[in-house]
Amino acid sequence: MQRLLVFQSLWAMERRHTDGRERSLDENIALIAGAGFDGISAHYTSRADVERLTRAIAGTGLRVEGVCFPRSVGDLALPLALAADHPVAHLNLQPDIRPRRVADCLPLLDGWMEHADKAGIPVLVETHRDRMTTDLHFTLDLLDRRPDLPLLADLSHYLVGREFGWPVDAENHAMIHRILNNAWAFHGRVASREQVQVEISFPHHRPWLDLFLGWWDHGFRDWRSRAAPDADLVFTCELGPKPYAITGPDGNDQSDRWAEALLMKDLVRQLWRDICAEGGRA
Repeated sequence: MQRLLVFQSLWAMERRHTDGRERSLDENIALIAGAGFDGISAHYTSRADVERLTRAIAGTGLRVEGVCFPRSVGDLALPLALAADHPVAHLNLQPDIRPRRVADCLPLLDGWMEHADKAGIPVLVETHRDRMTTDLHFTLDLLDRRPDLPLLADLSHYLVGREFGWPVDAENHAMIHRILNNAWAFHGRVASREQVQVEISFPHHRPWLDLFLGWWDHGFRDWRSRAAPDADLVFTCELGPKPYAITGPDGNDQSDRWAEALLMKDLVRQLWRDICAEGGRA
């Protein structure tokens, strides 16, 4: 049976509050496990940090999405080695380079995918600003050249990056759907056309939340139509700290991001249940 696994980003657990208090790793892991998440998203760029993380999650049943930021083909070697020693659901690759020509990207993408295949570890390329995939149109051009490129879809970057008009028109929906048709995992953040992250608990932001739920609905259905019958789909709640989070005059978040992460978890699980109940596929 296909399953939806909902992870929580460790980066999103950072408070960055003016009181200066940050929870420890163990405190964050206890919160995440106690809230019923299936896993965490964490950097896979330092062996010492990954070993510490492995000790922290021991016995919790939490799985891991490993995040890395390679600038060359060789830079993926360490994350792959870490993932071999400390298993992950997948590695999330944010290409930390910004070529202006599609042709300059292809040797890197091909090299990363070749190394991932040899290691037998799923590697997904995230759609993210200030990365190779910063622009929606450029990423679509990449897909024209590499139609099977496995993506991790964080759609917030494209909505704010392209500043879609409202209501979103059919042409822009079609471009997002093409990204979703290559998505093998998701990062959950809700943007508006002016802000990369809005407070999903605020009633006046409900239209943006509904927009993203609609896109995730499409993405979940499409994934179900092409994934193996026993595959797991990872959705990571990633409501980031300031400056992603909008702050008030006191310098602190205007909403409780942890409460909103729990709300997002419940919303996407209900979306998944509704799709499965109707046998929903693309």
